[in-house]
Amino acid sequence: MSDKTYKDLRIIYMGTPEFAVASLDALVNAGCHIIAVITAPDKPAGRGMELTQSAVKKYAVSKGLQVLQPEKLKHPQFLEELSALQADLQICVAFRMLPEVVWNMPPMGTINLHGSLLPQYRGAAPINWAVINGEKQTGVTTFKLKHEIDTGDILLQERFDILETDTAGIVHDKMMHIGAALLLETVKGLSEGRLKEMPQLISTNETVHHAPKIFTDTCLIDASKPVEDVYNLIRGLSPYPTAFTFLDGKKLKIFSCTKIETPPQSAPGAFETDQKTFLRLACANGYVQLEDVQLAGKKRMAVADFLRGYRFE
Repeated sequence: MSDKTYKDLRIIYMGTPEFAVASLDALVNAGCHIIAVITAPDKPAGRGMELTQSAVKKYAVSKGLQVLQPEKLKHPQFLEELSALQADLQICVAFRMLPEVVWNMPPMGTINLHGSLLPQYRGAAPINWAVINGEKQTGVTTFKLKHEIDTGDILLQERFDILETDTAGIVHDKMMHIGAALLLETVKGLSEGRLKEMPQLISTNETVHHAPKIFTDTCLIDASKPVEDVYNLIRGLSPYPTAFTFLDGKKLKIFSCTKIETPPQSAPGAFETDQKTFLRLACANGYVQLEDVQLAGKKRMAVADFLRGYRFE
């Protein structure tokens, strides 16, 4: 058991996107001693390809926190800097894979916040896959890092509902705040020595779902599938990377839709429209009625606006 309070712990925080900002903000506002923040190097972005800072770096700079941006986590100079900081604990949220020499450095180890109820949905895209698979619940897990990715001993978990209309973006935003609170509770619990590490156990009759990185072929809609599956795919990839199909040979991204569970009049993959108010895609046993779309080379827009300017071949 540590004789330090959570405010005494020397903490290094690692993260990059907006998701990781909420957790860092919760720690800072609670008075945690963040001795350094590690994030991705600045990258060229936008039409002008100007160097852009990560969301975590922008936040850290605004709070006057020391920022490290290593290109390579095994580089001797970075490891030297890391060691010199003499952290008690490291926290990793939406960062990259850490080598053992990094995660094993502080005496209290490194904890990670993962966007699922581990051991379910280990991998890079747990939010997307939970929605794509039609899950009614998901959650967040804090755990200790070890060799195999997302397999470390669990510290705390919290579950919450996925509503039938929730997109991956909505689940992401809910999870961002629930996860931040859980992470702070984990740091407090560790400092007080009251958290018991629980190994990830998988029962023999349990189906384990994985959450691999999403590629373009995952995003292509297969309209021969049941309408429920197509609807969940669209929700699970919205707003990014976005499910798509083809309309008159042009790529059509679909950000939102409703499902119509009546037998389709057209073959799966065919569109039906009055060319004014509705555009729907036939699936195996129903339709998805499109609400928010983007045709290749055009702006994202509501379907009624899209139909006003589109001439069907």
